[in-house]
Amino acid sequence: MSIPFNPSDHAHRRFNPLTGDWVLVCPHRAKRPWNGQVEKPEVTAIPRFDPNNPLCPTATRSNGIINPDYTSTFVFDNDFPALLDDVPNPADSLAASDDGLFTMSGAQGNCKVMCFHPHSDLTLALMSHDEVRRVIDKWAELYEELGKKYIWVQIFENKGAMMGCSNPHPHCQIWSSSYLPALAEVKDNKLNEYQKTYKKNLLLEYARKEIEKKVRVVALNDDWVCLVPFWAVWPYETMLIPLKHTLRLNDLDNSQRESLTDIMQKLLTKYDNLFETFFPYSMGWHGAPNNNEDNSHWQLHAIYSPPLLRSATVRKFMVGYELMANMQRDLTPEQAAERLRAQSDVHYSSNKSL
Repeated sequence: MSIPFNPSDHAHRRFNPLTGDWVLVCPHRAKRPWNGQVEKPEVTAIPRFDPNNPLCPTATRSNGIINPDYTSTFVFDNDFPALLDDVPNPADSLAASDDGLFTMSGAQGNCKVMCFHPHSDLTLALMSHDEVRRVIDKWAELYEELGKKYIWVQIFENKGAMMGCSNPHPHCQIWSSSYLPALAEVKDNKLNEYQKTYKKNLLLEYARKEIEKKVRVVALNDDWVCLVPFWAVWPYETMLIPLKHTLRLNDLDNSQRESLTDIMQKLLTKYDNLFETFFPYSMGWHGAPNNNEDNSHWQLHAIYSPPLLRSATVRKFMVGYELMANMQRDLTPEQAAERLRAQSDVHYSSNKSL
């Protein structure tokens, strides 16, 4: 007699319609003992102000510029930008040489840094509602401003040393480019294909069905759903999707921005509560390109990719099989959603001294 399939016990693959990729899910591996690397816990005793921290108000940055004594958000051009406007394109002879085996293309753009708050010891989870709302409004403002010049505006936050963040001050980056990055181009094609095939918006339809199923929903309000994607790669990966058709951050109305503030803080609090640590992650917003074309197939969404797997000190490594063959995860998305859902909406530090 064959054994009936159980997605909580048996290895299987899941398809990501946004990218066309597959992820291997191996839930039985979560039961194995861990003898690998153990990380240092995220440092929580961070000074509120450090005159030597280049992101603090009135601090001097490496280029000699002194930050203003800012009291809310603060945006400046990255002192070490990856993208610049004043760089030449490759010569025509290099653009598609040697039968396409050594092709180059131009890459112009702009890189900005945005501080969320003047205090270094705060995170979005610990900021007030109004302070987080100001961050969202500034995101939208920058998205609109930069979108007038660049086809793609990528807002992203790396939080915690595990995700490569070298400065604990609450901040994000905004990289704007003259081209569509690889993942954005793939999503653009997949979203467009789905709409042409099914006459529906992929992410709106997906969000509707996830709300019906309930098993992967972490939080829900009138304007947003927060869920662990069916095809999630990272252990506690989540996605924020507006429930109304919305192309870009600057298209969010007042109600959506208020609801986003609420659900984002709820998610980040649950993250921190899961292992009682300042939960590390990389997050980013994806919205329609700024190309003056029909982008009705797009739907704004945010992705959170946290590395923690078993505890505050045991992370998921993307190595070996993941790099050479296929993305793989141990914890099922349903298990991850259930654990996040169960966390309190009150931050664990409220009963502790930071």
